[in-house]
Amino acid sequence: MQKGIIAKKIGMTQLFDENSKVVPVTILEAGPCVVVQKKTVENDGYCAAQLGFGEASAKNTNKPLKGHFAKADLAVKKVLREFRFADISGLNVGDLIKADTFSAGDVVDVSGTSKGKGYAGAIKRWNQHRLKETHGSGPVARHAGSMGACSDPSRVMKGKKLPGHLGAEKVTVQNLVVVKVDADNNLIAIKGAVPGPKGGIICITDSVKKA
Repeated sequence: MQKGIIAKKIGMTQLFDENSKVVPVTILEAGPCVVVQKKTVENDGYCAAQLGFGEASAKNTNKPLKGHFAKADLAVKKVLREFRFADISGLNVGDLIKADTFSAGDVVDVSGTSKGKGYAGAIKRWNQHRLKETHGSGPVARHAGSMGACSDPSRVMKGKKLPGHLGAEKVTVQNLVVVKVDADNNLIAIKGAVPGPKGGIICITDSVKKA
């Protein structure tokens, strides 16, 4: 059965493997998550499981969400995420999903919201090359450069890479390896970096492109 869990990014550290080599890892607080709703093809047109993560104050939760959790007879959760699975027959509303749903050696995809960097220039945003700063290039060394052709087509082509808002968007990193799972403390160590800042919400699922 496909697996998925909501996690919170704790930070990065390093572990040593069996050959005493340093492995950079990201520590994630994974779960416990509770199944809040099952979506089926008959009722919703697709198959998915909605998971809740983290404790939230009922006082600060709006009425529609309160009713949603009350229907499932569950306490209010801070984060709701939906995982599309091909088969959810093994899941029921109220089931707990913990960090031990994954094990060391599993290959996973990790999704999160990248760090927002505000308004950025073309060099930072698109890795464009700067102009030379000698022989009269003027104060345009970090500008975007040519906008395209002249009288034909008399416009800037769609997709032109220009300055603009950078980051703060959903990013998925594929084929990361689970190095270690601490089921007692709900922690998962994943090799490499994952999107977002410390404290950011992360979704972990089975890899879709694993050979």
